[in-house]
Amino acid sequence: MRIDASRQHEPPVRVHLAGRGHRAAQLGDAPIADADVRAGLAGLDAASLIKCVLAYEPVWAIGTGVNASAAQAAEVHGYLRGLLSEVASKEIAQGVRILYGGSVKADNADALLAEQEIDGALVGGASLSAPGFIAIVRKAARGAAARGE
Repeated sequence: MRIDASRQHEPPVRVHLAGRGHRAAQLGDAPIADADVRAGLAGLDAASLIKCVLAYEPVWAIGTGVNASAAQAAEVHGYLRGLLSEVASKEIAQGVRILYGGSVKADNADALLAEQEIDGALVGGASLSAPGFIAIVRKAARGAAARGE
């Protein structure tokens, strides 16, 4: 599944969501629809690519309260970063933010955001609870500070 959302401000930011169903994950198929991601990034020059934000959200996690393990999410993020290296360059791949979405909550944010490949969180339902969302933001800020960002 891929969704493009281009913001109408200057400079435009392109957000690409990539995911896979539970059955594909169980079968060990490609982590995401490779062709969809390539198509979503096709035609973008380096200046546009570096402004992209990629987000991985397992389709099976949407609205379930179940998330991928930190290791599973990091594996897919590494795959996406490798794909970006192929499409553009290693430098651009390192500069593009790759977020994890999929039942991110205050109780799993630390583990997810501790992974080197995960640059941030795409928070859905947990953002509806101010205390829970604030806890996620604080954990993200602490993690970024620890990494020197």
